[in-house]
Amino acid sequence: MSKRFLPSLCVSAIMLAGGAQAEVPKASTVPPATTGEGHADAPLWAVTPHPGNGKGAFATGHYRNLFAERLGHSSAEVHAKVEAAFQQLFHGDGQEQRVYFETGANANGELGYVTDWANNDVRTEGMSYGMMIAVQLGKKREFDALWNWSKTYMQTTDPKSPEYGYFAWSMNTDGTPRATGAAPDGEEYYVMALMFAAHRWGNGKGIYNYQAEADKILKGMRHRAVMTATTPLRIHPGDAPFVYPDTPWPSPNSRAQEAAAKAAGKPWPPYHFDNKPRSVTVGPMVDDAHYMIRFVPETEVPGTDASYHLPGFYELWARWGPREDRAFWARAADVSRDFFPKVVGPKTGLSPDRSHFDASTMMTRDGQPDPFGYDSWRTVSNWSVDFNWWGKDPRETELADRVQGFLYGQGIDTFADRYTLDGQPLSDRHSAGMVAAAAVGSLAATPGPVSDAFVKALWDMPVPSGEQRYFDGMLYLFSLMHVSGEYRVIEAKRK
Repeated sequence: MSKRFLPSLCVSAIMLAGGAQAEVPKASTVPPATTGEGHADAPLWAVTPHPGNGKGAFATGHYRNLFAERLGHSSAEVHAKVEAAFQQLFHGDGQEQRVYFETGANANGELGYVTDWANNDVRTEGMSYGMMIAVQLGKKREFDALWNWSKTYMQTTDPKSPEYGYFAWSMNTDGTPRATGAAPDGEEYYVMALMFAAHRWGNGKGIYNYQAEADKILKGMRHRAVMTATTPLRIHPGDAPFVYPDTPWPSPNSRAQEAAAKAAGKPWPPYHFDNKPRSVTVGPMVDDAHYMIRFVPETEVPGTDASYHLPGFYELWARWGPREDRAFWARAADVSRDFFPKVVGPKTGLSPDRSHFDASTMMTRDGQPDPFGYDSWRTVSNWSVDFNWWGKDPRETELADRVQGFLYGQGIDTFADRYTLDGQPLSDRHSAGMVAAAAVGSLAATPGPVSDAFVKALWDMPVPSGEQRYFDGMLYLFSLMHVSGEYRVIEAKRK
C-alpha cells in the first residue's frame, strides 16, 4: 500500500471509507470453483487453470536480460549497474540517498528498516520489498535485519486485537505504530521473500526458520479466524492503546501539504480521524469465494487492489506452500490473469487502485471512479513478471502493449503519474518509479521501438534520490533486476 503523497490521517480514512459501493456477492451465492470453462463470458471464479510449468523462465531456466538483448550492454556492465543501485539505496548517504537504516540489535541479531523518507515512516510494503531485493542479490545481513525489525515491531502479538498475527502496515521509525491495520501486499512479499531465503540460505532457528515463517503467514492469509474487537487497539500486549493524532505526523510531505493548504486558504488538516470507540472485524486476507486478495482484511472494507495480484507468486505457492492450500493458489493465479484484462481501461490498459471483485468500478469518497494511482504503477509489472516466469497467458502481451503504447503516446519523458482509466491526466508529475514499472512491461510486450524505448528510459534513469526516493527507488531497483534477469525464481538446492 503506497498512497505516498497522502497524510497518514487521510490514508486511514480512505482505508475505512467505502464510498458508494456496489453489491458484492456473498460467499454462499458464488458457484464452486469446479464449475465453468473460463471462456470470455465466464465468471471470475469459473476460469480453468493452465496446467504445467508454462513456457517462461521457470520452465526454461532462461531469464532474459533486455539491457543486453535490446541495448547491447554486457552482462558485467548490467550487473555492476544493479549492484551500484543497491549500494546507493541501502548504504549511500543517509540524508539524500539511502532508504535502509540499521538501528542496533536485539536477541535475534541486527535490526534494520526501510523508510519512506518523504512520509517519515516504515511500511510493510517497503520492508518486504527490501527483503526481496536482499534475497535476490544474496544480501543476508540486510535480509535478516529487515525481517527481525518486522517481527519485533510490526507483527501484531496482542491476542485481543482483531489484527492478531498480521503486520501493521505503517510504523514510526522508532517502532511505535502509525496504524494497526494490515495491507496484504506486504504479507505477500514477506511470504515469497522468506520462501526464497529458505532455498538460498537454508533454514535457521527461531524467526530465521524462513520456510516455517512463510508457511505461518500464508496459512493465516487464508485461514485466520474472523475476530472482532473495539478500538483503540494495541500491536503488542504491553503497548499503550493506539489513537490517531489530531494532525499528521511531521514529515517532508505533511509540511509541504500544510503549506500548500494554508496558501490556498484551505483548512489543515483536511480530515480529523474519529477516535471514538468502534467495532472492528478482521478476517482472512483472501476472499475464498472469488479466489482473490483483498484490499485490506477488515471485513467492512470491500474489494481488491489489482496491484496486489501476483499470479507469478501464486504459481510458486501452489508448489511450495501448505499442501492443503495448493489447489487454491493454482486457481488464484488464473483468476488474477483473468481479472487483469477486465479491470483495466480498454484503451489505456491502466488499472485502478481499487475495484470490486467482479472488476466493476469502485467509487472514491468524492463520488468519482477510482483512478490509476500510485499503487497502480505496479500492475503492469505484476502481469509482465508472470508472463516472463510462466508464459501461460498471451493476453498479458496485449495488456503490456496497451499500457506502453498509451504512455509512449503521452510522451515517454513527460507522461503523468496519475490518470483516469480512460487516460485523462490527474497530475503534472513524471515519476521515476512509474517509468521503471512500465519498463518491466517490455518483458511481456511485443518487441519493437516502443518496448525498446522503455528499456532505454530505465537504463538511462539515475538512481532516485532526495525526499521521494523511497517508492521511486524501490520500484527502480526492482525493475532493474527484472529487466536484467537478476530477479529470479530461487528454487531449493537439490541434495
